[in-house]
Amino acid sequence: GLVGQRAAPVDLTYLCDAVLLLRFFENAGRVRRAISVIKKRVGAHEDTIREFRISAEGVAVGQPLDEFRGILTGAPVFEGKHSDLLSG
Repeated sequence: GLVGQRAAPVDLTYLCDAVLLLRFFENAGRVRRAISVIKKRVGAHEDTIREFRISAEGVAVGQPLDEFRGILTGAPVFEGKHSDLLSG
């Protein structure tokens, strides 16, 4: 499925140098995508959750989604005023 909790029968993250989490969320009646870095083997990494979009022009990454909570759980709640999400 595309929504809800996901679990794998085997944890392979220890083999990975980096783990990205991609989630869907809804805002103003549109399905949007969020990206976050869960693990990076060496050094510090970005700890914010950001919107991203893939289009004919390439990949665009927006500002941190700091007016939302619950994006990683799959049940996001918008707690702010109009956000500067990626337009388009």
